Amino acid sequence: MNITNSASVGAAVNSASNSDLGTVQGAASTMVLKKALDVQAQGAIELLNALPQQPALATQGSVGRNVNTFA
Repeated sequence: MNITNSASVGAAVNSASNSDLGTVQGAASTMVLKKALDVQAQGAIELLNALPQQPALATQGSVGRNVNTFA
């Protein structure tokens, strides 16, 4: 999901930026923009939550516990 070039957010931003905030149309455009951003934020959160958990680091033995800083 590419949220940087989304057509819905782009259209909402253009609509909100081209209208006067003191009008009903301006208020509606701002509400649509906020809704589009909220939907994308929720989608991003769902993608992050879908990532698998990191495996636990080694606690015993020499493999995976030491970093050779002289290499």
